[in-house]
Amino acid sequence: HFYKLQKCPTIKMLRSPTPEETVTASFGKFISKVKPQHLSSVVLHRSKRMVLDSIGVGLIGSTTEVFEMVLQHCKHMYGHDNICSVYGKRGIKLSPTLAAFVNGVATHSMDFDDTWHPATHPSGAVLPGVLALSDMMPASRKPSGLDFLLAFNVGIEIQGRLMRFSNEARNIPKRFHPPTVVGPMGSAAACARLLSLDSSQCSHALAIAASLAGAPMANAATQSKPLHIGNASRLGLEAALLASRGLEASPLVLDAVAGVAGFSAFYEDYKPQPLDSPHDGHAFLLEEQDMGFKRFPAHLGMHWVADAAASVHKLLVGVGPGKISPDQVQDILLRVPLSKYINRPFPESEHEARHSFQFNACSALLDGEVTVQSFTPGAIRRPELHALLSRVRLEHPHDNPANFNLMYGEVQVTLVGGDILKGRCDTFYGHWRNPLTNESLRKKFRNNAEVVLPSAKVERLIEAVDELDRLDDCQDLLSQLQ
Repeated sequence: HFYKLQKCPTIKMLRSPTPEETVTASFGKFISKVKPQHLSSVVLHRSKRMVLDSIGVGLIGSTTEVFEMVLQHCKHMYGHDNICSVYGKRGIKLSPTLAAFVNGVATHSMDFDDTWHPATHPSGAVLPGVLALSDMMPASRKPSGLDFLLAFNVGIEIQGRLMRFSNEARNIPKRFHPPTVVGPMGSAAACARLLSLDSSQCSHALAIAASLAGAPMANAATQSKPLHIGNASRLGLEAALLASRGLEASPLVLDAVAGVAGFSAFYEDYKPQPLDSPHDGHAFLLEEQDMGFKRFPAHLGMHWVADAAASVHKLLVGVGPGKISPDQVQDILLRVPLSKYINRPFPESEHEARHSFQFNACSALLDGEVTVQSFTPGAIRRPELHALLSRVRLEHPHDNPANFNLMYGEVQVTLVGGDILKGRCDTFYGHWRNPLTNESLRKKFRNNAEVVLPSAKVERLIEAVDELDRLDDCQDLLSQLQ
């Protein structure tokens, strides 16, 4: 029987890919082989803007209630560990993984951090881990500013590549919060690069991180959502450190293996492709697509309706007494994508307000803009705001998909006298298609950072980030964060 089987012309023996040919191996090889010279001037410029913005939102985030709860938990459960800095807190240092955790929580505690397409929060998942790892390295071995930026960009690139292997990932999520899926992978990749791990160790770091990934969307708009970014930073760093000690995991975690779920567990239509070698002219995704920076601290989808409502506010001010009164308004119609977790008619907390089409549209309609102060308890409880909220209806047009690259926001206000005013936003200022200018980005950074740091130190931080690719080591940056 064996002889007949071997001679049968209809039987073909399928060859399994060698370890060097797998998608997972290609990612590990890329992480270990990429060099600073592979970063173009465009990528360096854009990534430095991301670093600056992320530090700024982390610093203002260190003033929030959720950050303080997490910090106190870490101090009381684990104690001080005089190694790594905590955003805005002089005299407090934690272990590297805990510092990455609390700084990640700070970064996302106000939902003020950058966003990309397909949708995730890339910087907050990576930067705290890279900062903590740089902090823990002895003074004689601090990474150069360029090596720091390389590691950061590797973490951003890996997240972007993984998201592009799924069409499902291109839409506003319904199951898993993306920073908890690709965030730990990006953090692991960045930290593995900074640790100079070899190709095999880099692949194992990604596979270990995959076992630490994933959180459900149900915790969006709660105090637990910032933990998603904190955990991404912390667990990715942990994965890289474990891989550096020799811990191994699946060599096929990023491959599509029939009957066995690896990274495909998170995206049902996952179709991975090997990553090109950096020596073969690999182009970073950040070269092709800029980053989205938020002008106010709320879910990205809120920025369309806020800008549309602000334009209606201008019209109302022009025809009214200069101040908007709910008595003028009979009906408010919002035309927005269908997405349940950001449809919140009467939000009761700042976290719900940051995820409410209705709240952000009415705040902009009332005040002409949405700001940090819009989410304070007093602003949320305003009677005139609630009067407007009670007049809001939602429509979900078929041509308005739940996709940050394709959606729009439209606000239609019917006045008591019957007049109808409309505002529409297709691309808000700060979107990757219409990015903030350097002047606007620095203004945002100063407003955020000066909440906790003296202005002289804020200016030194701006200079340190601007010069980062020319610094012999990143200590100048690290020393300014407290």
